[in-house]
Amino acid sequence: MFENLNDRLDKAFHILKGRNKLTEINIAESVKEIRRALVEADVSFKIAKQFTNTVKEKALGSDVLVSLQPGQLMTKIVRDEMANLMGGSAVDINLDGKPAVVLIAGLQGSGKTTFSSKLANYLKRKKTKKVLLVAGDVYRPAAIDQLKVLGEQIEVDVFTIPGNTDPVKIAEEGVAHAKANGHNVVIVDTAGRLAVDQQMMNEISNVKKAINPSEVLFVVDSMTGQDAVNTAKAFNDVLNFDGVVLTKLDGDTRGGAALSIKSVVNKPIKFIGTGEKMDALDVFHPDRMADRILGMGDVVSLVERAQEQFDEQEARKMQKKIAKNQFGFDDFLDQIAQIKKMGNMKDLMGMIPGMGKMMKNIDIDDDAFKGIEAIIHSMTPEERRDPKIINGSRRKRICAGSGTTIQDVNRLMKQFDDMNKMMKMMQGGGGKGRMMNMMRGMR
Repeated sequence: MFENLNDRLDKAFHILKGRNKLTEINIAESVKEIRRALVEADVSFKIAKQFTNTVKEKALGSDVLVSLQPGQLMTKIVRDEMANLMGGSAVDINLDGKPAVVLIAGLQGSGKTTFSSKLANYLKRKKTKKVLLVAGDVYRPAAIDQLKVLGEQIEVDVFTIPGNTDPVKIAEEGVAHAKANGHNVVIVDTAGRLAVDQQMMNEISNVKKAINPSEVLFVVDSMTGQDAVNTAKAFNDVLNFDGVVLTKLDGDTRGGAALSIKSVVNKPIKFIGTGEKMDALDVFHPDRMADRILGMGDVVSLVERAQEQFDEQEARKMQKKIAKNQFGFDDFLDQIAQIKKMGNMKDLMGMIPGMGKMMKNIDIDDDAFKGIEAIIHSMTPEERRDPKIINGSRRKRICAGSGTTIQDVNRLMKQFDDMNKMMKMMQGGGGKGRMMNMMRGMR
């Protein structure tokens, strides 16, 4: 996401490369390019101009630090102002009330039903809440069935009233059902339209009055750019919602909605959708998003995702296996499974500083490990336990069984062997020093 914006901003900072200091002239050149980049990313000219005026003022008023080059200083100023533009800091969802009621609003096709399920999954897994989903979209064909399927997938109850087409009644009875059955959060999915219209606004407004939600979230498709911002304003004028959800950030997103929406409606972005899977939902952190837009990565989010999949007991077992030289391909498969749970591979690589640019023209799909898994599954249990027994004839059989080449099998065997050596080095005292020496020897 934001690849084009990142490229244009790089060009703006490149203007300052090799300069010894910031001057009014080179700042003006750089700022002009930044403004163009923002407008091309579908940020309104007014917001882009306000943003670059602030950047210019701060750049002109700054003493260039001895340790920084002008380009680095300008990057820092832009990064900080970009984070401020998007809200400054993360804002949590409000779950006051017994039960807490969350109302979901937005246009048709924005991803409301999918987000409702993702939010239910998030609150269940990370906040240990007992969640009830209420199917209030009575107009879109199969919307109720979709919510039922997703609810079953994440093991969350879904409330429906078959044959009832009154969204206010459905919402009210859904909340009553939650109170009677011990649910502490109710998420009400509502109907959208293809465009903003008065009937839709009246209906969602009536639902809000009837159930008095603790939180109203407006869901918007980030790929619609400036249209998303205009729609948000129209909804906010009627609903006075509490927060924004940006969906489809894994798509071809120019960035205009993420950068503009906070300053237009003065409401925080609370969540972002980053994929199709039910766990592809992140709390929105403006500072981390600014880092990613500028190609600086997002190590904090990467570590958080890894920690979610981290099992301390399993890690201790793994350490013992490594110490005894018993780490086999079954253990390797377990590690791959943990990585896959962390999310989309290209998204994960983009969180590593500097990797975003390197991965720009490379497609990594969710089946990135498919070939490796096929090779391992073609091994016998004995071969997976003790890879040292895999000789030439066994490799040919594995290659035929997995539909790969002998080079693929040999490459995996070497990578596995190198990884085993490195893990072994990290186990004992002075492990890091030995590993560094080995890496120096490889250069």
